[in-house]
Amino acid sequence: MSDTKYPVEKHSAINQDEELDMDMNMNKSISPSITKEQLHPHQSFMDSNSDTDVDNNSMGMTGNDRVLYEQLRIVNAAIDEIGLTAYHWKLFCLNGMGYATDSLLILLQSLTLKSVQKEFNNDFPASTMALYGGAFLGAVFWGFSADIIGRKFAFNTSLLLSGVFAMITAGMPNLGGYCALIVLTIMGAGGNLILDTTVFLEFLPSSKQWMLTLLAFWWGIGQTVAVLVTWPLIKNYSCPDDAPVCLKKDNMGWRYCWITLGGLVLVLAILRVTVIRLVETPKFNLCEGNIEQVVEDLHKIARDGGKEISLSVEQLEACGRLDEDEAKAPKQRGAWFKQLFEHLHLLYATRKLAISSSLLFLSWTIIGICYPLYTAFLPFFLESRGAELGDGSVDTTYKNLAIANACSVAGPIIAAALLFIPPIPYGKGRKFTVGRRGAMCIGALLSMTFLFAYTAITNNAQNVAFSAVTNVTIFIYFGTLFAFTPEVLPSRCRATGNGIAIACTRIAGIFAPLIAYFGDTSSSVPIYVCAGCFAGLGLICFFYPFEPAETRAM
Repeated sequence: MSDTKYPVEKHSAINQDEELDMDMNMNKSISPSITKEQLHPHQSFMDSNSDTDVDNNSMGMTGNDRVLYEQLRIVNAAIDEIGLTAYHWKLFCLNGMGYATDSLLILLQSLTLKSVQKEFNNDFPASTMALYGGAFLGAVFWGFSADIIGRKFAFNTSLLLSGVFAMITAGMPNLGGYCALIVLTIMGAGGNLILDTTVFLEFLPSSKQWMLTLLAFWWGIGQTVAVLVTWPLIKNYSCPDDAPVCLKKDNMGWRYCWITLGGLVLVLAILRVTVIRLVETPKFNLCEGNIEQVVEDLHKIARDGGKEISLSVEQLEACGRLDEDEAKAPKQRGAWFKQLFEHLHLLYATRKLAISSSLLFLSWTIIGICYPLYTAFLPFFLESRGAELGDGSVDTTYKNLAIANACSVAGPIIAAALLFIPPIPYGKGRKFTVGRRGAMCIGALLSMTFLFAYTAITNNAQNVAFSAVTNVTIFIYFGTLFAFTPEVLPSRCRATGNGIAIACTRIAGIFAPLIAYFGDTSSSVPIYVCAGCFAGLGLICFFYPFEPAETRAM
């Protein structure tokens, strides 16, 4: 790395309407040592779009920040030079386990709910509301802070805290204490979910970005593990349904569940620190003006993978440099809040970003209330219509849950496969790309179809079959949405935007148990409204202005 000092070029985001001349002559003047392949490493994107279209879309994803845009292009080219290494596979597995942790702990609260309510003699869904409240706080806190203090600290800390608090939850003597620990536990897990996709994306080469969609298959694994671990413990260590009083000594099953699975989460958190040895993501460092660290870290990853890259400090310096006062601002008193508001503003910095952010948050809000509400109302609705859903035993219930959750693993796998569908020609010189928007639309419309059909089942076999298929289709949508969200957010505020999106679905989810508790569970209206919401989610996909299959994540 060169020790030569370079002058700092102060800059500001260029006006959205300024004409952008992105031809190769301009690119060569920025850095003569950069080849055409480095500047345009995503030739598959160019096949269906003009250079100007692709450049303008990518520029828009940085909030029209010219210097940052050029630096990101060079860093993206370097990441593509490195390709997929053992480091990326470690991230895939241990970030995926973070996905599994979030789904595991959320489902664990649901699986133990009946036993907890029985012991504390309270049937109000307080712990469910505490869960969504904790998930909301985690999404906001870790999402906002990760764009200020860095991804690495939040990534390593959130899962560790979640594991510790989950184990402590098992010892709570009353409902108030239990709900408080639920908030703290899920606050860690909820923040961890945001960092999993953000961190993985910022290390991925463009040709492997589909792996971000595939990452969501760990969600189904986490849910399946939760069911299989909880099944024997709840069955053998819970108060009988007809017991007049439920004492702690007769109802240790739910406590054993939290200790066991909390311990598993803690082990995964320790593996993250000891196995991955995560370095700060290059795009966060780049946004902070730490270009020397970016070059050093990427060269280290390349060397560890047996690769050599051409990235240099000189290439990045030639593009200009962030204002040093701006880069150091987080260290000054009160500047964190200023930077937070700047990140929030950046989500709406251009017309396309404003449309993209608004549609993302709307989609997450809709899915956050409609699916939990549907699952809360459906069993009661079916029973009121005379459907036979099995004998209601613990074994039957958990067997059905295990089958449905195991099948959900297929959803993200199918979603990732849909991304490989080649562009379909239509009209004169036009091509239709399925991409992320198409995969989400397919998943949403299939979910709508099967949720409408679900209301007609009459026996347990049909219940299991439709539950499994519906889980698959919903996770085609969910898996793609989880990946799509960070892909279309600017790197400078990626964790902030991702956190807001997850927070939208969590705060919407708070209302689902309340509606189910106070509402008429035999009414068909909520069922059809929820299914109709999936049609709306499918329609929204047509209006997203960015498609990651055509525009590289910046």
